Amino acid sequence: MEFLTEYGLFFAKTLTFVVAIFIIVTLIVSAGARGKKSEKGHIQVSKLNDKFKATREALQHAVLDEDQLKLLEKDEKKRLKTEKADQKKAAKEKHKKEEKGDATDEHKKRVFVLDFYGDIKASANESLRETISAVLTLATPKDEVVVKVESGGGMVHSYGLASSQLARITNKQIPLTVCVDKVAASGGYMMACVANKIVAAPFAILGSIGVVAQLPNFHRLLKKNDIDYEMFTAGEFKRTVTMFGENTVKGREKFVEDLEDTHVLFKEFVSEHRPQVDIAAVATGEVWFGRRAKAVNLIDALQTSDEYLLDQVETADIFEVEFTLKKSLPEKLGIAAQVAVERALFSVWEKSQLNRWF
Repeated sequence: MEFLTEYGLFFAKTLTFVVAIFIIVTLIVSAGARGKKSEKGHIQVSKLNDKFKATREALQHAVLDEDQLKLLEKDEKKRLKTEKADQKKAAKEKHKKEEKGDATDEHKKRVFVLDFYGDIKASANESLRETISAVLTLATPKDEVVVKVESGGGMVHSYGLASSQLARITNKQIPLTVCVDKVAASGGYMMACVANKIVAAPFAILGSIGVVAQLPNFHRLLKKNDIDYEMFTAGEFKRTVTMFGENTVKGREKFVEDLEDTHVLFKEFVSEHRPQVDIAAVATGEVWFGRRAKAVNLIDALQTSDEYLLDQVETADIFEVEFTLKKSLPEKLGIAAQVAVERALFSVWEKSQLNRWF
């Protein structure tokens, strides 16, 4: 028993020492980082054509025998030789046109692929802004931007900003396609409807064109325990309903009125971008699976994002563009715990929203 007590004290002292060292190191790193002007992050670009080619070649080497591989290599060399000759011929023709002054701007179509994984606060807005800004420095109306959206919605103003970021692409007359593999509901659909084309998997969840707000009220509990809650405002509707005060009929009516107005704005937004949709029929807050969504014009085609991109591998150069945030050690340590909690809460919320369909 004495041994266990001594071991416990030793373990406690060691743990305390380790924690103290960890805190000191964190403070030192934080102090050093405070004086530096660090970059927010950087853009990463990878060519998906090369990835698909490498995957195909790896599979071929695993499946085909030696004779078949030699035959494939022979055909590939022949194809590359023909392609090189065609490129050389095209270059000569372009040069001749330039000399005559009637050259046209011809280039192979480029497809820029972006990802947006949305939480309640649409935290990916910053990354979306950076990637779109980068793509717009190079993309032309002859190219295409594909955004893979996955979101069950969240705060109105956050998703309104995300939608505005996507609108920067269409405002430049660059074709925009949104692919939905799992869910684009509420704010997620607000983003998707900006696109020239919406492609969704057969069982992806779409729609939820509605507005919801809910909050607990502890007024009766406080009153029961003789606890007063006072709030001072200037302006009749500076606060309508609260968590701790006594909510009035007038306050509730004003709150509902604001929700209804937000819903009207949402419906107008969808109608503006997808006039083919019967907004009265779909703006009920309901959701549709991909197959049903196509029937009511919420989407344009049934395809997964993988299928949509693979269909263009032979005719376009496909680039995946990602903005990677650069964080200091203290930020990583602090944000890790916060993200874990937020993800857990969002997971619970998301499951509560989706469980009734499964």
